[in-house]
Amino acid sequence: MPTFTLKINKKKYVVEADADTPLLWVLRDHIELVGTKFGCGIGQCGACTVHTDGEASRSCLIQVSQAEDMEITTIEGLSENGDHPVQQAWKEIDVPQCGYCQAGQIMTASAFLNQNPSPSNEEIRSAMNGNICRCASYNSIEEAVKVASEKLS
Repeated sequence: MPTFTLKINKKKYVVEADADTPLLWVLRDHIELVGTKFGCGIGQCGACTVHTDGEASRSCLIQVSQAEDMEITTIEGLSENGDHPVQQAWKEIDVPQCGYCQAGQIMTASAFLNQNPSPSNEEIRSAMNGNICRCASYNSIEEAVKVASEKLS
């Protein structure tokens, strides 16, 4: 079986996996970074969102063989102490209900705010549109992204 060297959360990991193994399963099963969740497996729900080279990406759609040259950040690497402005805003607004989608929501929001630190409500809705929340916490998510943008200013 081939080996791959991945840079995840500023650390190097060498993993042995089939070349077409989704990054999601390498993160969860090989490296034991289980904050990234499996939702749909087809890139439609956003639960598996991580950052690749600073962009929000669906880890279920990236093969491990494609990930070798990427800077990968998972929810565990966003902040050592859970004090990233987006994480703080999520706590302040008390966004999670079941919480399952929240890591993907936070990763999408943080990548978005890195590109657009002062978004309008419409821009927030558009950026977060691809992340599904079974509990329908969309209004709280939108409010938390706005609060996070203020923290980043």
